[in-house]
Amino acid sequence: MMWDMVDATTLERAAHESHLEDLVVISGYSGAGKSTAMAVFEDAGYFCVDNLPPEMIRALVELFVHEGSKVERAAVVSDVRGGDYFEAFRAVLDDLSTLGLQHRVLFLDADEQSLLTRYKETRRRHPAAPGSSVTSGVAAERAVLEAVKERADVVIDSTGLKTHMLRRKIADEFLPRAPATRLAVTLESFGFKHGPARDADLVLDVRFLPNPHYEAALRPLTGHDARVVAYIERDGRLAQFYERVVPLLDFLLPQYVAEGKAHLTIAIGCTGGRHRSVAIAEHLGERYAARDDVLVEVVHRDADRASGYGDADPSGGTSELAPLGAGDAVTEDGDDDATPSEDDRLSG
Repeated sequence: MMWDMVDATTLERAAHESHLEDLVVISGYSGAGKSTAMAVFEDAGYFCVDNLPPEMIRALVELFVHEGSKVERAAVVSDVRGGDYFEAFRAVLDDLSTLGLQHRVLFLDADEQSLLTRYKETRRRHPAAPGSSVTSGVAAERAVLEAVKERADVVIDSTGLKTHMLRRKIADEFLPRAPATRLAVTLESFGFKHGPARDADLVLDVRFLPNPHYEAALRPLTGHDARVVAYIERDGRLAQFYERVVPLLDFLLPQYVAEGKAHLTIAIGCTGGRHRSVAIAEHLGERYAARDDVLVEVVHRDADRASGYGDADPSGGTSELAPLGAGDAVTEDGDDDATPSEDDRLSG
């Protein structure tokens, strides 16, 4: 125990009488999104402290539970920037549990390549290896933090997540919300060439439809253009697709509302994310925006990218649509084996 028995007894009594209702301790790998997490809690009205050595958490807790403190919710970031103090982290968590102080631990994770890429973009030195390479720092930090990760109440992997996706994921896990009366539905178009959809509940692969990329006049356009839509519709398969997908979604959406789900992301993917997926996302968005039980947002991840890919199937391919369940994907074998997009990477 870091705190002697007298102090522990006093603090335990104060903790039960204090206004502090929630203490979130944020840790994780450098570059995995801790700054983004801190911003989520700041926006929610939490009292926030960044870069706090573990042993200083004790002093902060004493202030929070002091008789005159009005702090009800707080969040602190404690990570390897605390230097030698970091080994005390687990002992501090044990002490908080002994005090009976309501607290939760959030750990931000990411794969090695994502961490390396984010640090290379920022050109910052890694705190775990300021005099060495970023690769060495990532490896050293992972060795230190693995035990802390095991103690976390919630581990969130930010690999491939854009900032707004990570913010929403953290908010869904940690922030209280009123029971949802309307389901928030995000329809996101994307291109498989630029990496798989992230944070999607349902994925629809529409690469079986005619591909406007192979028409020179249509290639520079996007699925917003009526000429592109007409081309996709030309052989009747798009209409057949809607005949199957729309009844499926009509069935699923009320089920998710009844379950209490607050947000649903439906990702629609084609090869480049400019034509077919955009047209379908827009069509479904217009249809479901008229309903009074959902709030619809349409997002186009890759529509602004140049249409210059060379690995698409010129025949358009064929696929048979199968019924979906929550989290299932409609996919087909293809040759779109691309590296995930690194746009809008997280920092902190």
